[in-house]
Amino acid sequence: MDNTAFQQVIHLQNVQFTWANNPSPTLVIDQLQVQRGEHLFIKGPSGCGKSTLLGLLTGINQAQNGSVTILGEDLSQLSSRQRDRFRADNIGYIFQQFNLLPYLSVIDNVTLPCRFSKQRLTRVAAPLEQRAEELLTKLHLSPALLHKPVVELSIGQQQRVAAARALIGNPPLIIADEPTSSLDHDNRTAFIELLLEQANQVDATLVFVSHDPTLEPLFDRNIDLRQVNQAGELA
Repeated sequence: MDNTAFQQVIHLQNVQFTWANNPSPTLVIDQLQVQRGEHLFIKGPSGCGKSTLLGLLTGINQAQNGSVTILGEDLSQLSSRQRDRFRADNIGYIFQQFNLLPYLSVIDNVTLPCRFSKQRLTRVAAPLEQRAEELLTKLHLSPALLHKPVVELSIGQQQRVAAARALIGNPPLIIADEPTSSLDHDNRTAFIELLLEQANQVDATLVFVSHDPTLEPLFDRNIDLRQVNQAGELA
């Protein structure tokens, strides 16, 4: 299946999610749609359900009610193993804490997703390490750092490695979970502009989650999750 053919990358319909031992739902979303190539900024304070929503979009969590359709695939119809495979093939994820493997080199960290996904590997036009170097150069990481363990890099440098790892293999959906929270404002803006530029080059959809509303103007569309999530009305 060519997942890049789907114009609607994300479609949530009548979704409800409740954590175990929680008397009320964390998320109640009637509908949420994100189109191919769109850059969506989702904001909201801690505790409003942002991380829970990302768990649903990646198939790590499953809604008790409703449907979560990503690239035309209803995740509720997939087994746990199939969801893991779907996520590896189609979703690039930038974690808040980056989740890099500290003693692997920069290049080895970036190429890791393509070692686990043949589909992402086949979308790399150039030799894999060459493509990784190209991405890192475009993200303004010095060539002198490419073969160093990431543990020796600064936070800002590690952030660029995490972005390159998410982008390699041209996954059609990029999800970023507050990856700029440890940077000052100028570096945050510069990083996001680079990320948007690289996402545009591969026509990827970007979902960027943050509690920082000053970043909103950089994105095509902005959503305050508190206005989309009706969970509070049911509590």
